Amino acid sequence: MTTLDTDLLAELIRGRRDRLTTLRDMGRKQLDFVKADQTTELLDLLAAKQRVLVELQGIERQLAPFRDQDPDQRRWRTTDQRQECARQLDECDTLLREIVTREKQSERELTRRRDDLAAQLQGMHLAGQARGAYTAQSRPAASRIDLTSES
Repeated sequence: MTTLDTDLLAELIRGRRDRLTTLRDMGRKQLDFVKADQTTELLDLLAAKQRVLVELQGIERQLAPFRDQDPDQRRWRTTDQRQECARQLDECDTLLREIVTREKQSERELTRRRDDLAAQLQGMHLAGQARGAYTAQSRPAASRIDLTSES
């Protein structure tokens, strides 16, 4: 493996870390939007988040050939470059854990809000039924006039 290969590897790992940092920050905003019930902003953020995820998938595909290589066989320009790359990989793992944790928080919050809304809708439905039953009972019977003629 040449130093050009490790330069590419370092660049890809840097790009991975940058995308994961962006996703982490977007996840924070996402949770804020969910808690504030800001649906429009949430949908806009999710669309932007999808674009970052597509970029990350592209980087992951480019990293695939490096996964099967023996790290000790890689030739780095400097020891510092190798250490920095390892540090960034560790940072990626930390970011991934944080992203997953925040996604689970957002999911729980969305589920709670959905359940609250369903309960409110059910309550409104039952109130409407009760109101309908009371108004049906309190209506006076309509007077009927026989308009048939006898000849």
